[in-house]
Amino acid sequence: MGGFVPARRAPRAFVGSFTSAGGRGVVAADVDPDSGALRQSGATDAVADPSFLAAGPGGLLYAVSEGDDGAVAAFDVSGGVPRLFGAPARVRGAGPTHLCVAGGHVVTANYTSGSVSVLPLAADGSPCLASDVLRHEGAGPVVERQAGPHAHQVVPDPGGRWILSVDLGTDSVRVCALDPATGALRLHHECGLRPGSGPRHLAFHPSGAYVYVVYELDPVVTVCRWDADQGVLEPLGETALTAPGYPSGIVVAPDGRFAWAAVRGGDVLAVLALSGEGDAAELVATVPCGGHWPRDLALDPAGRRLYVANERSGDVTWFDLDPATGLPARAGSLPVPAATCVVFA
Repeated sequence: MGGFVPARRAPRAFVGSFTSAGGRGVVAADVDPDSGALRQSGATDAVADPSFLAAGPGGLLYAVSEGDDGAVAAFDVSGGVPRLFGAPARVRGAGPTHLCVAGGHVVTANYTSGSVSVLPLAADGSPCLASDVLRHEGAGPVVERQAGPHAHQVVPDPGGRWILSVDLGTDSVRVCALDPATGALRLHHECGLRPGSGPRHLAFHPSGAYVYVVYELDPVVTVCRWDADQGVLEPLGETALTAPGYPSGIVVAPDGRFAWAAVRGGDVLAVLALSGEGDAAELVATVPCGGHWPRDLALDPAGRRLYVANERSGDVTWFDLDPATGLPARAGSLPVPAATCVVFA
């Protein structure tokens, strides 16, 4: 079976959603190049609860299926309606909440089982059964949320040498080395963060020298120094966002001047001004997220607009970004029941 080669087309937005909560699965939307407005073109519920999506090489889109018997599915998104491409592959873990594509593999963070799985990609881009599963160990002081490990996100570093996995249950970020030939994942370094903070997601500064970790159990962002040569993450300082609330995601402007974090509960977007090098962050404003329970947020490819997946109000709301101040201004909204994430591909 040959590799998938899609027709060229303008970038589109894809939204994940919880089918178990009334969502339509993977939703595709065309993006107006002038206004940034979304117009839904189609959806598929071919897999249950595709809560996070990732664009891959060759024009395919990958989704986790967040269930007890977790899986990864590939979709052909060359048409208006996403189409399942090959059979979903089991991750050998429970509750996968996030995934990334690296070194010819898909890597998943499995929240419920507290593990990270590596799935090789076949020549046509379809996922295969997990080749390796790295199980996290440890716990945190918030007993009801941190009785054991809960891997929440996996991100390749900008150089593509390392995989960083964020664990809410162990209050740490693990740095792992992926062998692209064998699909084996090896733990290299673990960066401990403040006990009880519950780290959820991180984002890199465009320089690649700094990382911003957002916590779920405390509305705080920690700035870390990233040593790509040594594969070591070092916390530098914390910036409080807003209270009360449960942060979910964070993104960084392409020019490195601002970062934005979504905070559930408070239902706001926190605007952070970053220092010239990126080694410090200052909260400069909070604005309403345009809905309820912002589970994820994403920048458009040009970095001019911010898109927020509001899970409980069931919409994706977009904002124009002021290039001078970083302040988001609400510009529109698309109904998407049980929306969980937004990606562009």
